[in-house]
Amino acid sequence: MESPTLADWVGDLDGFAAHRWQREPAVHTPGRPVSPFDLDALDAAFDGGLLRTPYLEMVRSDKVVIPAEAFTTPRTINGTTHHGYADRAKVLALLRTGATLLLRRVDQWHGPTGELVARLSEELERRVEAFFFLTPAGGQGLAVHRDDADVFVLQVTGRKTWYVHDAPAAAEWSLGELPEDEHSAQRLHTVLEPGDVLYVPRAFAHRAVGAGGLSGHLSLTIRDLSLPDLRTALEQLLAEGLGLPTRPLGEPAIAGACATLLDHVRARLASVTPEDVLRAARDDRPTPAVTTPAVTTPSETFAGTALSWEPDAPARGTVGRTWRRLRTAGRNRSVH
Repeated sequence: MESPTLADWVGDLDGFAAHRWQREPAVHTPGRPVSPFDLDALDAAFDGGLLRTPYLEMVRSDKVVIPAEAFTTPRTINGTTHHGYADRAKVLALLRTGATLLLRRVDQWHGPTGELVARLSEELERRVEAFFFLTPAGGQGLAVHRDDADVFVLQVTGRKTWYVHDAPAAAEWSLGELPEDEHSAQRLHTVLEPGDVLYVPRAFAHRAVGAGGLSGHLSLTIRDLSLPDLRTALEQLLAEGLGLPTRPLGEPAIAGACATLLDHVRARLASVTPEDVLRAARDDRPTPAVTTPAVTTPSETFAGTALSWEPDAPARGTVGRTWRRLRTAGRNRSVH
C-alpha cells in the first residue's frame, strides 16, 4: 500500500497495511485537524444559497422519517417554484430535537474535499466518496449498519461515541441496518475528539452517538470491488476484438452470431488471467467528480478572466464612437 495521505493520518503505513487494513478497527491521532470540511465550510455552503437535496438530508436512527420540506425551503425562479433548498433555521431546529444532518457527496461540491478525495483515490486506486454528519449530544443518525466500503472518520468538532462490531462470519453478508439478533460482538468502543481519525474496515458493523456539543465528522468511504464489478470486467475482456453486428437479421444470422460469439469467448477465456480481470475492474472505476492535476496551477476564475479581458477589448474611444453611431442610427430609423 502506497499512500502519503493515509501515512499522514495513521503514522506507520506498513504496520497499518499489515495489521489493520480490512482486519481491525483503530483510532489514530495525527495531532492536527485533517478534515478539509469544517463548520465554517458548512456555513459557507448554506450562505452560498445553492445547497439543496439530494445533497442534504436529516436522519434519525429511531425510524422517524423526516420529510425534505421539514429542513428545506422552496424558491420561485422565473415564475417557477423549485423545492429542496437548504434552510439553516429549520436544520438547526431539527438538530435541537436530536436529528442528524447528513450531507452527501461533499466531494462533488466542496473544492478542498474534492481535492482530498481525488488524491486518496489516485493513491489507493479505489473509488472514494465523502459524507458529513452533524449530530447533537445524545443523537444517533443511523442504527447499527454495515457499509460496503472501508471508512475513515475524520472528527471535526464536538465529541462522538463509536461502537464497532466484528466483521460478518459468512462470506455472503448484507448491507445496511442490522436486525438486533444479528449484532456481532463489539470490537471497539471509543470517543472521538476533534482531530482524531477512526478507521472502520469494510463490512464491520458500527454506529455513532453524539457525546458532547454539536459533533461533526467527515466520513471517507473507500469502495472495493464486488462480484458485479468483476463480472463486468470479465465481460469486457471477453468481448475485446469481437466484430459482430449489433443486430443480426434473421434466424440464420442470429445462429451464426451465437456460434461466432462462443468461439471468440472460448479463445479469449483461455488467455485471460485473474490478474487481468482485477486490473480491468480497477481501471474501470469512475473518475472522481473533482480532480487535481499533479502540478497545481492557478485555476481560471471569472474575476481573473475579466481582468485579462480588457486588453483585448476595443479602445474606449472606439467603443464610444461605435455606440454613438448605433444610437444615432436608431433615432434616424425611428423618424422614418
